[in-house]
Amino acid sequence: MAEFPNADGQSLRGFLNMVSTRFPEELVRVPQRVDSRFATTAVAFELERAGRSPVLLFDDVDGKGMPLVTNVAANRKLLAACLDVEPGDLPTAFRERAMSYLPCETLDRAPWDEVVIEGADVDLTKLPIPLQFTVDAAPYITAGQITARDPVTGVDTTGFHRLMLKGRNRLGVSLHSRRRMHEFHRRAEERGHGLPAAVVIGVHPLHYMGSMTYAYPPHVRKFEIIGGLFGEPYRLARCGIEDLEVPAGAEIVIEGEILAETREPEGPFGEFTGYASYRSTQNVFVAHRVRMRRDALFHSVVSGMAKDHILISCVTREGEILNALKRNLPNVTAVHVPHSTCGAFVAIIAMKKIAEGEPQMAVMATLGTELYTKYVIVVDDDVDVFDINDVFWAIATRVRAEKDIFFVPGAKGAILDPSSDPKDFTLTKMGIDATRPSGRDFAERLVISEEERTRARDILAAAGATLG
Repeated sequence: MAEFPNADGQSLRGFLNMVSTRFPEELVRVPQRVDSRFATTAVAFELERAGRSPVLLFDDVDGKGMPLVTNVAANRKLLAACLDVEPGDLPTAFRERAMSYLPCETLDRAPWDEVVIEGADVDLTKLPIPLQFTVDAAPYITAGQITARDPVTGVDTTGFHRLMLKGRNRLGVSLHSRRRMHEFHRRAEERGHGLPAAVVIGVHPLHYMGSMTYAYPPHVRKFEIIGGLFGEPYRLARCGIEDLEVPAGAEIVIEGEILAETREPEGPFGEFTGYASYRSTQNVFVAHRVRMRRDALFHSVVSGMAKDHILISCVTREGEILNALKRNLPNVTAVHVPHSTCGAFVAIIAMKKIAEGEPQMAVMATLGTELYTKYVIVVDDDVDVFDINDVFWAIATRVRAEKDIFFVPGAKGAILDPSSDPKDFTLTKMGIDATRPSGRDFAERLVISEEERTRARDILAAAGATLG
């Protein structure tokens, strides 16, 4: 019997069953009662400091009778397993499958329709919503996927936006990406009404990954991108707000609207930059109805610079940058956006350089593809982009600053980047060419062959020494 019943492969439960079956060491269950204030976040960060990123299941948070699942998207090995590839192939697999749009399948009924709470009975304070950092203005729903439809075209979208608990049926919202959801609300407000929306809690990591995709045609639904990642039509069901379709495998659906002409203070919140963010669009979501499974799991994303918050962004940015570069530079071999650079601000590109000027092309194409990226490092294909020590070795030994470093002043940066101009969010971006000069001999790198590495591992094993 499955540890998490009533699951299918497209649900959070399906993912948890996969982890518990194939990677049991990557699922940590906490049976004792914990405080919703800081405890779940502190546990995740302590494990991360120890080099571990397991999925965490807290059976009892504040005695509210609903388990809390977190750290779902913090582990490259588990994300790769969702796509049935090796971790090193994750960006390429994401890039290829995210472009294989598949029509969705709409079901008549979903498990989240088992319990329906309406009107005055709606009380979001009964959910085990954690307070993650002392700087946070209130507990936040961090794993809430907002789904809404463009009032002009009718095309829907889904994505993460932080949701601050303000009361029994009221959530503060920041549509801070200023992308589709922000535009949908602007168009609705322009017509004098709010934006009908549903907040979906408890989705599969592939939904999480697909929702972070930005470079796709305007007529394509994000649900069709998510279906491409699953390799089969994504199963949806209609909820009770404007017939919006949401994932059938979700745990909880909160139906309501983002109000028109209403702005209220929202934040601060511990953002992916590792700082408290006071920047917000200050929107307000009002809940009219809650639907959930009888045995619902509450899903929360560990915020701040936690891998749970950032790793998916790293993978999706790696895939999208790789996709953009391959169009004109097929000799690009790998892309890495390190978690330690807030999952956004630095991109490392590996290429088999054929001619001078190609690294500069790669830098400009990357900066034009990803708004958040502000520093791009290009290395040769003998450098492991996933090994920061190797990357810094290339910078230390192959860069001539006066020739290989260049700046792009006055470029648009991320709104949440604390180093951007607070008025117009501009900053100076930088490219670093850390490749060997072409057309002349260069110092020969010291290498140890794979044969010798294998022999060394055998020697260590025979001596009783392990490599982890």
